[in-house]
Amino acid sequence: MTAPPTGKSVLVIGLEPTIIDFSSPDFAALTGLTAATIAEGLKADEARLKSLGYDCEMCLVDYGATAEPVVRRRLSEKSFDCVVIGAGVRSMPSQFLLFEKLVNVVHAHAPQAKLCFNTKPTDTAEAVQRWI
Repeated sequence: MTAPPTGKSVLVIGLEPTIIDFSSPDFAALTGLTAATIAEGLKADEARLKSLGYDCEMCLVDYGATAEPVVRRRLSEKSFDCVVIGAGVRSMPSQFLLFEKLVNVVHAHAPQAKLCFNTKPTDTAEAVQRWI
């Protein structure tokens, strides 16, 4: 794939890795993941997106106490062409309501943005490239 036009902006929403309880049943099948490996994967994909010409920003949230206002504030500060909601929010059964709330916040405050979803901390660029 070729690099996108300069200026395409991406907001990546995910759980703050340091608050994740890896002993939770949600993570039982995901062996080898740690806060450090998730943070490294996110950082590497952020760098990859930037090297592809995207203006990429991370928005790491908690389990819901402040997640909605944090995302709402970020979306009000800048217009984004694409919003990624990470697998840690989207695919964990215990985070279903948080995922639903965040989709609706994005829909209300960035209706022009394409929504995309990664499957792990290291395939965010592929998810973005599918849409912009």
